[in-house]
Amino acid sequence: MSVKDPFQQLVDEITLIRQDMERLKRTSLDKEDAEALHEMLAEGVDRMCKVGPEVQKAVEMRLLGVAAVLREETAKAAASAAEGAIAKTRTESLEAARSLSQAAGEARRQAWRYFGGFWVWLASMLATGAVLGLLLAYGMETAKSALSVDDLVRYNCGRSWFGGQVVDQDNGSSFCAFWIRQVPQGEN
Repeated sequence: MSVKDPFQQLVDEITLIRQDMERLKRTSLDKEDAEALHEMLAEGVDRMCKVGPEVQKAVEMRLLGVAAVLREETAKAAASAAEGAIAKTRTESLEAARSLSQAAGEARRQAWRYFGGFWVWLASMLATGAVLGLLLAYGMETAKSALSVDDLVRYNCGRSWFGGQVVDQDNGSSFCAFWIRQVPQGEN
């Protein structure tokens, strides 16, 4: 291995430094390039500042749209579930009614066989007549009490069959008077 002399080492080092300087010149910016780069970066930052709120608004609008769709889909799902529950309940109710109707028909047939058709019919007609008679009696009693004595006096005073006479007073009021004993017209 040969040893380089110090002068040669110094020349090599200077050559390396020169090559590094050339590379730095090629990669480094001069003042105009630096100003142009600065201006380009400043414009980019300004654009980013302007675009940022618009992006945020767009994201917010998108989120509102998603929330509205989610609410609508939730309402549809709830309505569908409710319709399903109603349909199921209706079906169960119809099945229960059908079952009860069949049981009532069977009980009717058993009663018809056990008690005999005529007697069942006669008993049901008597029961129906009794219920209708009670309703008729209740209706007549209600109709009689609908017109009270005050109403009878107010509307029938002065009629010949009722026996009263309407007496007018000076202040505009009137009343119904009944004669206990009335003197015949010719005896005055």
